[in-house]
Amino acid sequence: MPGKSLLERLKNGESLVVAEGYIFEFERRGYLKSGSFVPEVVLDHPELVKSLHEEYVHAGSDVVLAFTYYAHREKLRLINRESDLKAMNMKALEIARGVADQTGTLMAGNIYNSIVCKKGDEKAINKARDMFHEQVEWAVEGGADFIVAETFFEFGEAMLALECIKQYGKGLPAVITLAVPMTTTMQDGIPVDEACKRLEDAGADVVGLNCGRGPETIIEPLKLVLKACRGPIAALPVPYRTNDKEVIFFSLTVPGTDKPAFPLDISTCYCTREEIRKFAEECKSLGIQYVGLCCGNAPHFMREVAGVYGTPAAALKYSPEMEKHFVFGDEKINDPYFTKAYKYAIAKK
Repeated sequence: MPGKSLLERLKNGESLVVAEGYIFEFERRGYLKSGSFVPEVVLDHPELVKSLHEEYVHAGSDVVLAFTYYAHREKLRLINRESDLKAMNMKALEIARGVADQTGTLMAGNIYNSIVCKKGDEKAINKARDMFHEQVEWAVEGGADFIVAETFFEFGEAMLALECIKQYGKGLPAVITLAVPMTTTMQDGIPVDEACKRLEDAGADVVGLNCGRGPETIIEPLKLVLKACRGPIAALPVPYRTNDKEVIFFSLTVPGTDKPAFPLDISTCYCTREEIRKFAEECKSLGIQYVGLCCGNAPHFMREVAGVYGTPAAALKYSPEMEKHFVFGDEKINDPYFTKAYKYAIAKK
């Protein structure tokens, strides 16, 4: 079990590096369908889920997030696996708890946008509440250290998730993060800073932003949240090059074309490691204590964040040392013949 709880670490002024983004990674590897995005891999190949948890911890994640994202009734209904609902959730929690215990990290349960909740529709709201209720109770049963409720496009649904954690979570801390749309106002008309402040006042232990926006476009709304809230604040963007014209990753286009990049060609819009490192540096300077990456995340990106935040990640042992490369490296420690020959070959005429 971890030596310090989430709240102990945050109250002591410590930071947590947190890996999200399992869905896109397993889709890329061929174990999860784009479109439905249901984590079938949890039951079909649990050993791979365990392995990816371990990779993210190796890269610096302080938290093992149970891979229950989109393992809810509505999504499983779409693929005719609703009978696997509890088994999928409990297996994901079991795997995450095992890796957390093995590595001395925290384990988080996970709830998220229900895809059914609609403002003013009591039937839809009650359906979402029931979905949150059962997943929160399973997270408690599975031994979660805290619960992450994430990627909400509407303030009302985020508040509903928080209420369920408070009611059914047996006192577990709640981390609530919003996915900011093209503007800084949530889909139900609440400004993002006001939304986070109201969530914080209602008892969320950490509030902030995740998903949707990349490093370049998440910073400004983050500053609004920082100004409005006491903190701690969370920041977990997608590692894609969103910009002033294409603010969220749903709106990105394949570079040099008008073709939508999401979801199958989104890899054409990846940030560089340097861009991720600069994002982490800016978050650290802003006082962000709960930091990570969401959809599109990969261990080499997590290592950059961990390096900036001083997390003792095992993967830092294998950080690049390009000065030792036989072509790109330092001529003083390599054979100058190769470095000079290559530089000559690529030199502009």
